[in-house]
Amino acid sequence: MGGTAQQTRRSEPLASHAAEFGLAQLTPTQIKVLRGVHSGLLNKQIAFDLGIAEATVKAHMTALMRKLNVRNRTQVAIAAQALGHHLS
Repeated sequence: MGGTAQQTRRSEPLASHAAEFGLAQLTPTQIKVLRGVHSGLLNKQIAFDLGIAEATVKAHMTALMRKLNVRNRTQVAIAAQALGHHLS
């Protein structure tokens, strides 16, 4: 159970960074991809929903990771959770 508390402490700076970051620096398509991640969709599902190639979703994910200053999809999902009320 110590891992859960540790994960929470690790996600706090990420969540606050995401909240400070806001959505202003994201393109409309990046916001749509972020919404898909927030909803728990796979890249393939996001691609289908947006009518774009899966490779394009991956490119947007890479841009999101860079802009949100995170290293992986899980951290993007945490940031999306922190921005959740802005994504609706």
